[in-house]
Amino acid sequence: MHSLVAPPPLRYRAFAPLLAQSRLLAGLPEDVQQRLLPHLILVQLPAGQTLAEPHRGSARALFPVAGVVSLVQEMPDGASGQVAIVGNEGLLGLPLFMGGGAMPTRGVVQCAGHGFAMERDCLLEEFERGGVFMRQLLRYTQALITQISQLVICNRHHSIEQQLCRVLLMSLDRLSGQEVPLTQEFAARLLGVRREGVTEAAGRLREAGIVACRRGVFAVRSRAALEARSCGCYRVVKDEYDRLLPAHAAHAQESPAPVRTIAAVPPLARPLGSAGLCQLADMGG
Repeated sequence: MHSLVAPPPLRYRAFAPLLAQSRLLAGLPEDVQQRLLPHLILVQLPAGQTLAEPHRGSARALFPVAGVVSLVQEMPDGASGQVAIVGNEGLLGLPLFMGGGAMPTRGVVQCAGHGFAMERDCLLEEFERGGVFMRQLLRYTQALITQISQLVICNRHHSIEQQLCRVLLMSLDRLSGQEVPLTQEFAARLLGVRREGVTEAAGRLREAGIVACRRGVFAVRSRAALEARSCGCYRVVKDEYDRLLPAHAAHAQESPAPVRTIAAVPPLARPLGSAGLCQLADMGG
């Protein structure tokens, strides 16, 4: 098992802006952050990249810092649908500390970004210390369970337009700005519906002036109107995340402007190459 030691001060200062963008990591005391920092590997998350295969054991956890990852449930007949999304509020790798071995879902990068990967032994060592880190991960697990259960109902009972609004809103919460990089084809795959259904729903939102659509991007013109057209599932899930994982105002006020690319700290980041990114497929959802 790895020995968790404090990082050099330069590394801590360089990674501090990125840590502040992770809701889980930003909520940790400084001494815990310093124990974890030497074992955090900054990785790119290209759109469409598969990060977790169904029923495969976990080798690493991933804390997204920017971007959105979809957890997709696949059926034996080839049908699929989104059961949850993960962004800078959470992590991929619940089986590492919950003891389940693997998740039944596939993790796919919906919107490109970057995040911190951590080896299984490091995560478990800090988790088994108890304290704030353990409580943060367990609270996040409860919030994710709420999201999954709510989306099951949403996918069954609400219209394609309502579901599309919910996907856009949940993505916006995990991105900067008012644009969601998402093709209509990918949105249809996430919702488990035909592309024509998404095209019609997007057309109604565009005609109402709520969104502007260009190739591969939904630009939200009125978030309030988007919330009004969505079902209540979005608010139920958001309220539960805010209750269990409240934003840490101190970190938000002290941190500088968001770091948008991992190139900002290349000497310290140890980014994975193409082979390393492929290895992320070993992570559980």
